[in-house]
Amino acid sequence: MNNKIFSPKITAVIESLRKLPTIGKKSSQRLALHLLDKSPETAIAIAKSLLEATNSITNCKHCQALTENEICAICSDSKRDDSKLCIVENMLDLVAIEDAHIFKGKYFILNGRISPLDGIGPKELKLNLLESIIASRNINEIILAISPTVEGETTAHFISQIIDKNIIISRIGFGVPFGGELEYLDQQTLLHAFNARTSL
Repeated sequence: MNNKIFSPKITAVIESLRKLPTIGKKSSQRLALHLLDKSPETAIAIAKSLLEATNSITNCKHCQALTENEICAICSDSKRDDSKLCIVENMLDLVAIEDAHIFKGKYFILNGRISPLDGIGPKELKLNLLESIIASRNINEIILAISPTVEGETTAHFISQIIDKNIIISRIGFGVPFGGELEYLDQQTLLHAFNARTSL
């Protein structure tokens, strides 16, 4: 960062924006300068909404989705199919599946993948919570909508080992390339992936 050009406070804004996914050096500079110079009202509105959200948003105690309530809208929806549970890596994967209108059951969000190198194991993914949810519901099918990466394969295998053998376990796959991320798939590909899921 060129401290001769940017003041400490501008530099702080740029560095904060760089912490966001997909935002590099140039993008963070462009965003910071736009917000501070061209659109200070937008900057204030963003800061206010983020502060309010961080003070009120929590994780759903059933599925770990971000919500303002103890239980999220999907988990509290009596019209959803309680017998089917879709396990996803993150909130964006859930959003992608919901936008495709291909699943009417409930979800469980892992908020990550098993990755020993990054210090992420079953405990960090709250798999004990997943086990208690499965035990407390009359679930007959679990769909693993986990990205086909090395960590995703490890995670899917581990989960399949802790689930009751009487429950059908399936894995989406058709059209999802190895190393691909679910959130970036188009709706048609996601639809085919769900329809062509295979049992484990």
